[in-house]
Amino acid sequence: MIEDKNQQRTSIAQLGEFGLIDHLTKNFDVTQESTLKSIGDDAAVLDFKDKKVVVSTDLLIEGVHFDLAYMPLKHLGYKAVVVNVSDICAMNAKPTQITVSVAVSNRFPLEALEELFAGIAHAAKEYKVDVIGGDTTSSQKGLIISITAIGEADENELVYRNGAKQTDLLVVTGDLGAAYMGLQVLEREKQVFQVNPNNQPDLDPYTYLVERQLKPEARKDVRTLLHALDIKPTSMIDISDGLSSEIIHICKQSKVGCNLYEDKLPLDPQFISTCEEFNIDSTTVAINGGEDYELLFTIDINDFDKIKGNPNFSVIGHMAEENEGIHLVTRANTKIALKARGWDALSE
Repeated sequence: MIEDKNQQRTSIAQLGEFGLIDHLTKNFDVTQESTLKSIGDDAAVLDFKDKKVVVSTDLLIEGVHFDLAYMPLKHLGYKAVVVNVSDICAMNAKPTQITVSVAVSNRFPLEALEELFAGIAHAAKEYKVDVIGGDTTSSQKGLIISITAIGEADENELVYRNGAKQTDLLVVTGDLGAAYMGLQVLEREKQVFQVNPNNQPDLDPYTYLVERQLKPEARKDVRTLLHALDIKPTSMIDISDGLSSEIIHICKQSKVGCNLYEDKLPLDPQFISTCEEFNIDSTTVAINGGEDYELLFTIDINDFDKIKGNPNFSVIGHMAEENEGIHLVTRANTKIALKARGWDALSE
């Protein structure tokens, strides 16, 4: 959290817009057959032949979505790619390309943008997506990043939010709530640092939680895992705004109800112990926290034996008739109406 005051600072104005684009994008490689033309023309050219194209866009704004007091720019670039790739994965599609647009104020030197784009390049390589274009402009204050992700899939592979049936099982990948608790740890250490800048944070007990916040991973593996199990989800969504919000999205669009079981929620031990330390209810965080970028999906009940015992997946509930409503079934077997208390970027 201590800034190096002797860092080299090259003014972006020295390069100009096009020089900046050339400088930041010179290390991007083209790896996808569908990329006919990437950066360098008025538009990218893609050829998907008989594939369906999936497109998603996300905006990240300093002070709203991230805090540079504890978010390294390289991690930010990586995360910006991941949150968009996750949307493509949530359609059961293969991510193939991204465009990157950045608005930046004059408080950022060239070296800062190099760090940001190093993270973008690392994520592009990790997820095997081509960076095919974008835009750069100035910002009156702060940093704004907009990434558009493109993916491909056969028509029969695509999974939407509106396909869940009344008897389907509700399944989630990975574990829940860790990203939110990672944010709480970082916010606490930021407050301590502001009071005493000589006090270095001890993040060792929270390594997993902090990583889930600063360097999340999109579940690109799930498509392959489900294909190997001969399972096609009936509906799917990624968990960016909180489990409760995502369940409600699926239920509303599929016109079904749901029973989510508290004792089935997959929770990491480090997450549980940190919730106890912060005196926060772990279930409340797990269903409302957001930014886990795990996948939530429904499967036909007849596929249960295929997924049972698989360490990548947890069956956490089942769908029901629409008039039954959407509920959390507690460990005491009490039903509580589930409400969307996750992230809302437009809330005051």
